[in-house]
Amino acid sequence: MRLLAEIAVALGFVTNISPTTIHDLLKKTNSNPGNTNTGACPQSEARRVAAMEDVLDLYEEEYDPRHPTVCLDEKPVVLHADVQPPVPVEPGQPERVDYEYERRGTRNLFVLVEPLAGWRHVEVTAQRTMHDYAQIVRWLVDEVYPQAEYIRLVQDNLNTHAPASLYETFPPAEARRMLQRLEFHYTPKHGSWLNMAEIEIAILERNALSRRLPDEAALRRQVSAVEAERNEQRRRITWQFTSRDARRKLERLYPVKEKAASD
Repeated sequence: MRLLAEIAVALGFVTNISPTTIHDLLKKTNSNPGNTNTGACPQSEARRVAAMEDVLDLYEEEYDPRHPTVCLDEKPVVLHADVQPPVPVEPGQPERVDYEYERRGTRNLFVLVEPLAGWRHVEVTAQRTMHDYAQIVRWLVDEVYPQAEYIRLVQDNLNTHAPASLYETFPPAEARRMLQRLEFHYTPKHGSWLNMAEIEIAILERNALSRRLPDEAALRRQVSAVEAERNEQRRRITWQFTSRDARRKLERLYPVKEKAASD
């Protein structure tokens, strides 16, 4: 918890940490992204820091429309309908919502964000399969960035987030065509905090998903409204945490430590 608190402060998420804030940062994962397992082998730690520094160095690069950096993540959403209608706001009384609800199934959100351009998109799907992922990637390559030389795609290691998904969905020549315009950068295991799409998901959770949504139409309205507002304002994400910071603040993750500079 202490290590994660250091990361959150360094990234500018918060000025100090409370247990509630830590819970909010961790609620998408069962593991502390900064935690080290004393039984982990040095090779696995080396893989973790190599993937971390790859993503951090990418974030330090300047904006280049020929090679846009896009972060992709997913968010499952459970649809709930009120059994009793809410009691509207009255003078001196906030809206009152009955605790009882009816579950109406689930949907998946594909969240895409180009941090330096201030662009994001949320796609609602019925499920999260290899085919769903492949269709999102094709839309990104052909519709959003047709003029780009290649797209640098930051994502986690979910089993569907792989080149194989394109071959499962499209003819081989079509899959290869798209892959030639993609450069994959994977966050390390338990390192989802490195994906800037997580920041966008946190904003969606506060502004679009904090109330009960009974059906897909209501979900689409909510996320589309947040997306449109933030795109109109061109809300960029400025990442501050670098590989140099990681070597200092997350030194325990590195199998071989930096030598102290001689006087």
